[in-house]
Amino acid sequence: MWVRLVLAAAVLLRSGVHSQAVNETDSLSCIIESKGVHIPGTVPCNPYEPLQHRLAYAGPNGMTVSWSTYAQIESPQVYYGSSPFDLSSVATGYSVTYPTSRVYDNHVKITGLKPNTKYWYRVQYQLTTDTFVTAREAGDDTPFSVAVAVDLGLMGRDGLSTSVGPLGGSSAAANPLGPRDLNTIQGLLQNKDTYEFIAHYGDIAYADYFIKESWQGYFGNENLIPNVTSVVDGYNSLLEQYYDQMTPLTSAKAYMVGPGNHEANCDNGGTTDKVHNITYTTSICTPGQTNFTGYINHFRMPYDESGGNGNFWYSFDYGLAHFITLDSETDLPVGLQSPDEAGGSEAGADNGPFGYPNEQIEWLEKDLAGVDRSKTPWIIVGLHRPWYIAAQNDSGDVCLACQQAFEPLFLKYNVDLYMQGHVHLYERNKPIANYSIDPAGLNNPKAPWNIVNGAAGHYDGLDTLVGSPYWTDVAFDNAYGWSRLTFHNRTHLTHEFVSSANGTVLDSATLYKEHKFDDSQH
Repeated sequence: MWVRLVLAAAVLLRSGVHSQAVNETDSLSCIIESKGVHIPGTVPCNPYEPLQHRLAYAGPNGMTVSWSTYAQIESPQVYYGSSPFDLSSVATGYSVTYPTSRVYDNHVKITGLKPNTKYWYRVQYQLTTDTFVTAREAGDDTPFSVAVAVDLGLMGRDGLSTSVGPLGGSSAAANPLGPRDLNTIQGLLQNKDTYEFIAHYGDIAYADYFIKESWQGYFGNENLIPNVTSVVDGYNSLLEQYYDQMTPLTSAKAYMVGPGNHEANCDNGGTTDKVHNITYTTSICTPGQTNFTGYINHFRMPYDESGGNGNFWYSFDYGLAHFITLDSETDLPVGLQSPDEAGGSEAGADNGPFGYPNEQIEWLEKDLAGVDRSKTPWIIVGLHRPWYIAAQNDSGDVCLACQQAFEPLFLKYNVDLYMQGHVHLYERNKPIANYSIDPAGLNNPKAPWNIVNGAAGHYDGLDTLVGSPYWTDVAFDNAYGWSRLTFHNRTHLTHEFVSSANGTVLDSATLYKEHKFDDSQH
């Protein structure tokens, strides 16, 4: 683990760094940097300093190593080996950037690795060594656990903290952290030995909250009315702070992400400053902060290995499970309105599509039909927007178009569990399809199990449950937390809702599936 970033995360997740103070390299940050600590969100004195490390599986025999620098590396390299004393193997990748970005994103795919094997690695210009473990081979029946965090944003003084903007009024952020609470990034760090990788199904960092945090006075009275220039700088700062904060996790664990609405642009959904009577729209966003541009450049998911499309839809095997990530924001089937495409429920939406008509749904059916259930009996799907949820249908919170698109295939191909977020609360639902509860409950149901956990936390806090739908088993709207999935064997899967504040398990349930398939399902 990179010691300097661990130190930075431990200190700055609590104290935060004022976004307006980190846009320039300054003497203080250079002095701190010389002591081996990087301040999240600051521009380093050495522009080649590797930051924002993240990993992604590239099949059982590969790993994509990505990191960011403030200067371009012509041919970025990763040095690696099966011993910390021999990093003689070298892989070479490429570097990308986009308008308004302050960084270059470096991506190197390492191939020819052994499954479920620990490797030591060092990226170009890195002074210390990190480790990763490759994916388990399909059919490996060793029990394992996975962390799932959805709607996870920046922590500390520029994100979720113990305070909120004083000028928010009726639109003020809710549920600030208690004085002794850990936040979700800290909770994941504290429990990092209890899971093997992290899945994050959309709404990453919440850099688009810079505008709302500004007018609510969260950054002080000098920055109440943002403009195009301050939004460019502020968006970058919040985004980079988040990725820096996550690095102690994502430099050692694969970070498998999916798209959410807050990756779309710099002001997704719009915000109205009720103090100064100003309504902000996506017109304040520069081209580099629209159309999922940062998300597209920052990550490299295993779409090549699974025939998917970029970071938007893809799949991979891991032990006894087949994991699928879908895009609920764009590229729904022809005839259905995608929430983040032109005409969608998000204010100012004009994103995508990223594939040809019906590409995602055709890919999904082909992928599901090709799963070898003798090796990977469990099928787990992650996507951002829910349709069974105790919430008002504001801003597409209830995505009926998503249900029409995906639920029939989930039922047809016996998907076991699908997880969502978007609404900032926790709701564990009964196995359900077409609004009908499966009478078997969690004892070998035919309908898929649905869990909504958008409670990882960001500046705006938590949402309030609306009513008590008949499909809900357990729900919370007063606790930040993340999910831990444990695959015990071919027939038993446990889901736990883990409190970020103190690590306690607030809810736990186990699904039994017989998993007897005919030859057509392998």
